Amino acid sequence: MSGNDAYVHLLSGSDLDSYLACLAREAIHEKLRPRYITRVKQFLRAFNIVDPANLTKGDIVSLLTDMGRRTELPDWQFAQCVDAVRIYFVRHLGIEAAKRVDWAHWLGSARALSDNHASTARESAPVELLRERIRKGSGVLADVRRDHEDLLVRFATEIRVRGYAYRTEEAYEQWVCRDIAYCDGKHPSVAGADAVSGFLNHLAVKGKVSASTQNQALNALVFLYKRVLNLPVGQLDDFSRSKRKQTVPVVMTRSEVKRVLAELDGWQRQAASLLYGTGMRVLECLTLRVKDIDFEYGRILVSQAKGKKDRYVPLPQQLVVGLKARIESVAALHQQDLAAGHGEVLMPEALARKYPNAARDLRWQFLFPSGRLSVDQRSGKVRRHHLHESSLQRAVKQAAQSAGITKRVGCHTFRHCFATHLLESRHDIRTVQELLGHADVSTTMIYTHVLNRPGLSVASPLDS
Repeated sequence: MSGNDAYVHLLSGSDLDSYLACLAREAIHEKLRPRYITRVKQFLRAFNIVDPANLTKGDIVSLLTDMGRRTELPDWQFAQCVDAVRIYFVRHLGIEAAKRVDWAHWLGSARALSDNHASTARESAPVELLRERIRKGSGVLADVRRDHEDLLVRFATEIRVRGYAYRTEEAYEQWVCRDIAYCDGKHPSVAGADAVSGFLNHLAVKGKVSASTQNQALNALVFLYKRVLNLPVGQLDDFSRSKRKQTVPVVMTRSEVKRVLAELDGWQRQAASLLYGTGMRVLECLTLRVKDIDFEYGRILVSQAKGKKDRYVPLPQQLVVGLKARIESVAALHQQDLAAGHGEVLMPEALARKYPNAARDLRWQFLFPSGRLSVDQRSGKVRRHHLHESSLQRAVKQAAQSAGITKRVGCHTFRHCFATHLLESRHDIRTVQELLGHADVSTTMIYTHVLNRPGLSVASPLDS
């Protein structure tokens, strides 16, 4: 049997009927099933797989890694191929080696980091990002961006000069556009600062936004008038303020955290355990580099986090063995990338110019690398980014549901649990403040709700 025809006996006759039954059990829509069959056939043909039962875990991972280097595959096609192969190897054929593959990692790798992702957006100049938003956008905000391009570019440039986070830049830019749209497209210097009060009133009365949302809009517009237009904004007291709600964070008990983590597997369990064990934000975790894990001192360096601050967090001893194994797998993958002519990673800010060879150094590789290579649309460079946070966010929500947790649980909930459980264990609040990276202890004080529980120690009259 020739190499091109060796796989033909697969996915035909009874084998095909059985695979279709598996697709039905996996709730794959009937219209998508022919595509899944095509994806499996393409995979078998591309890698000349004659007998899938003889594949080891390493063989399967190597095949998926090779597929991840095919940068021409769009996200949806890569995800569909991985899912089709997973169902074929695991559900249909029941190959033991395939069951040990971290399929969540490969499915999570399908979504590449977009040009406006927080990790990659600053690679683009403000004018490039703005024109991309205009190209992809529609409606009144797209018109505002088109008509006020110079102003918005100046605005974004001023934000970057002052070192604000990209998410802040993104949010502030949108509020400026919405303010201009509210003023019927008038330039802010023409509309005047008085129009700001009208817009803020509109948000509170018509939009019914929260106090924090209204305050964010206010900060964006004050920045516009003071830093970009150099115009006085006055006191801006004459507007209706949204009522600030007193809320407490959603916190799981220790047993609930264990139940949620038990529902996760592979890299998702490791990442979620880091979120709970260190109090990191989700992107702080996913953007960790190999160099940030300090096994000797038992700590993790969180670099250039919110507010452009570095901080150390404790390295959970339960995760040491797993993290060492992860670094070994990252090193092996990096060697394969280098051998294939790749191996470059995105460097923070100007370090790529200062240390031109560091991008190929193992120390700078991401701890949670994507299974796919990505092509920078601007420079054409091929890099391996970190996994997209959406995969972990979906997995955590699904795990909470599977564990029977009725609370609203997400990745950030682990950060709340970290702080609350430390305070319950009588740790000093200033220590917790430093571990969380809060600029002001008043922000950390929200977690003291676990220490001040008036009335909760009183037995209900119903029970007596």
